[in-house]
Amino acid sequence: MTSSAPRLVEMLRKMILIREFDELAIKLRTGGRIYGAVHPYVGQEAVAVGVCANLTHADRVTSTHRGHGHCIAKGADVKRMMAELFGRVDGYCKGRGGSMHIADFAVGMLGANGIVGGGLPIATGAALAAQLEGKGNVAVCFFGDGAVAEGEFHEALNISSVWKLPIVFVCENNQYAANNAVAVQHPFSDVAVHAASYGLPGLTIDGNDVLAVCEAARTAVERARRSEGPSLIECKTYRWYFHAMRNAPPPETRPAAEIAQWKERDPIACLAADLIAQRLLTESDLGGLQRQVQADLQEAVAFAEASPFPDPRDILVDMFAASTVGTLSPPSPSP
Repeated sequence: MTSSAPRLVEMLRKMILIREFDELAIKLRTGGRIYGAVHPYVGQEAVAVGVCANLTHADRVTSTHRGHGHCIAKGADVKRMMAELFGRVDGYCKGRGGSMHIADFAVGMLGANGIVGGGLPIATGAALAAQLEGKGNVAVCFFGDGAVAEGEFHEALNISSVWKLPIVFVCENNQYAANNAVAVQHPFSDVAVHAASYGLPGLTIDGNDVLAVCEAARTAVERARRSEGPSLIECKTYRWYFHAMRNAPPPETRPAAEIAQWKERDPIACLAADLIAQRLLTESDLGGLQRQVQADLQEAVAFAEASPFPDPRDILVDMFAASTVGTLSPPSPSP
């Protein structure tokens, strides 16, 4: 794939930002400074960045419970994300949603989702909307290997194929649904084999290779923009940490050797090494990127801590849509 040096460096910067954001979130949660469950995206950064590098703000994306990476890759503001984790009013959900409910419609992020497979029908609806709008925009649905066992997965692929919707389904196969290995859940090791049943292209790729992800997504997105229908991309990757953390990190149940093996294929280190080898980046440049990311995150924490907590009296504000009852003239009384 041919990409300009600035574009590649920006992809590296976003991957670093995603990782450092979640590394920091783990520390903040352990320290009791943020609230709710945290589902770290560490190790999977190449998927979100590789896919979203092909999208515009007009393209819509749905996420998962492990959604920080998707939000950042799509262009969400890390200050407002951090404020949401801190439960403050300047957060994306005014401090009421937390980690699993961050959305920014302005950049096409329709939201993370605490329901396994919950984003599949939403993304399908977004793809239908894009088709009706006729502007060449697409939808992308990120989901995990665990969601493939949900009915929504098959329903979404089926109707998207029948209607040739402009959507790309991206399975982040990180080898485990919570603590259940893929081999325990599915009869096939490759999720992409399901694509054939619905008459759409299916591809399994190295989800730790951001350039491979970017190229596969480019092909699928361009196909969708040409009104040729949906595609399924399976990205084989690995989450470095636990499934979810609340008050403290839970005990690790996966084999230590397996974790170490995947960490050797660190997607960030691989891209950085490649750029340095091609003389598109220097060690000094890499250090500068890392320092800038740290500065941005410290600014995000300061922004969050300066924001007030929600007023308990506003608990029902934004809970319901504005009512239209009473705006129509009542029927005339019977004679």
